[in-house]
Amino acid sequence: MRFRGVRSSRNIEDRRRGGARGGRARLGGIGLLVVLAIGYFAGVDITPLLQQGSIPAQGNDAPLNANERAAGEFASHVLATTETVWQDVFSSQLGRDYTPPVLVLFSGQTASACGGASGATGPFYCPSDNKAYLDTDFFATMAQRLGARGDFASAYVIAHEVSHHVQYLLGILGEVHQLRAQVSEAEANALTVRLELQADCFSGVWASHVQGLLDPGDIEEALNAARMIGDDRLQRQAGRIPQPHTFTHGTSEQRARWFGIGYESGDMGQCDTFNADNL
Repeated sequence: MRFRGVRSSRNIEDRRRGGARGGRARLGGIGLLVVLAIGYFAGVDITPLLQQGSIPAQGNDAPLNANERAAGEFASHVLATTETVWQDVFSSQLGRDYTPPVLVLFSGQTASACGGASGATGPFYCPSDNKAYLDTDFFATMAQRLGARGDFASAYVIAHEVSHHVQYLLGILGEVHQLRAQVSEAEANALTVRLELQADCFSGVWASHVQGLLDPGDIEEALNAARMIGDDRLQRQAGRIPQPHTFTHGTSEQRARWFGIGYESGDMGQCDTFNADNL
């Protein structure tokens, strides 16, 4: 992905030095690696394990190294493209204004209005403070442990979390949250799958509007990332037989398919996963 002439976003909150602000550090050493494996490859909620192993956070005032600075600059440029795209799309397709989220960069652990954030839980969006949270080390995890390599795979991750903010602005996130509280666990998981697949589709809409910045192979990097983090693949990687009723993000095929729908159409209206008969 080429960023020549692309501005940096002002909506970056960099917490990667100075320790966790108001939070607690999580499991360390071997314990953290075990929890990482459970979370990434088993497709389960590892928050309780993290909370059980929490310890007081330790500050770190060392300056950012070259790789960390580059990761921060990359995230800032990608976020800026989402701001431009969604402002234009909201105006042209919805006739309304777009208010961008803040992207919080952290290392290891931090605090959010939705609770403690840890690198072990992966990137996420918190609707309570309209911020997306990203441990920039996750980029390396994607490449080295999940097989999702390339800069556009990393850009897709940021675009996906921003897409959850889009869902929040449209009222979709709140509606799904209310519905989940009224149904069984399996039905709640099915709703979450549709929510996540819509975010993948919205990410494709974003990608379709930044084609002038793309290098050859960028879209395949995003599609590969979507396939690598499908629930069925992650559960197989963990040595388990895939259990569809436990899926919360969709299969590899579904995630890639809905990203492709958004990319090919560039139209938010094509991303209605909630009324789709075939995911």
